[in-house]
Amino acid sequence: MGSVASTLPIGVFDSGVGGLTVWRELRRQLPRESFVYLGDTARLPYGGRSPAEILQSVREISNWMVQQPVKAIVMACNTSSALALEQVRHEFDVPMLGLILPGARAAVKRGQRIGAIATQATVNSHAYRDAILEINNELECWEVACPDFVPLIEAGQMDSPALHAAVREYLQPLLERRIDTLISGCTHYPLIEAAIRQVLPPSVCWIDPAVSLATAVKRELEFLGLRARGNSPSTRFCITGDDADRFAELAAQWIHPIAGDRILVEIVELLSIAPAAAERHQRAE
Repeated sequence: MGSVASTLPIGVFDSGVGGLTVWRELRRQLPRESFVYLGDTARLPYGGRSPAEILQSVREISNWMVQQPVKAIVMACNTSSALALEQVRHEFDVPMLGLILPGARAAVKRGQRIGAIATQATVNSHAYRDAILEINNELECWEVACPDFVPLIEAGQMDSPALHAAVREYLQPLLERRIDTLISGCTHYPLIEAAIRQVLPPSVCWIDPAVSLATAVKRELEFLGLRARGNSPSTRFCITGDDADRFAELAAQWIHPIAGDRILVEIVELLSIAPAAAERHQRAE
């Protein structure tokens, strides 16, 4: 990759609107970069899917991204980062970065008793616990699955009684452990940070891995000579489901003050990986 590649956009994907919290931070730290954002809304939510399903989805999204093309792929999804990043990062000829390690490093710098809230799939993988203990095995870490959060957020119920009840239920075990740090282990969760902070003691440090991930992306692009130098950045918003208006409505609540312009959402179709490519991927595992 050279100077021509530096003008390409960065690919960012998630299962829905949650990854826009990562896009928002990327845009803040990399204001000259253009982006292609893909919400895989046809398969939302990822948290209850099997590792094999998630891996297949990530491969199909990555194939689509490189065809656009993009100069890097950011997994703005903790579930994908936990279950697919290590398998697919060597299968595509672009840098691929995820949330788990940046989030774990940020948490280790701040606390000793660390909690992580995430999807069921991320919790089952123990990705955050393992990453934290690999950095410092003297720390303590507890993970709690929050399966109701993403459906409520995607339904726009971010200040509903059901959401507040779920917050109290999911955080109670961590509060009993007297955590001093809480990792937001799903990119949807910063969208309900206000509701979570109502339950958290003020002394508990909130970790949004998107901040550290954006810093890591900036460093990677700089190292590879891929930083954009232009002054006309843009973002192309895409989804795999059929409700573009609903996605635009939800997205506008969080990114309109940054994006400025009306959010246009494109519906795209992901192609299944061809048999030959699937065999190549399996051999690579």
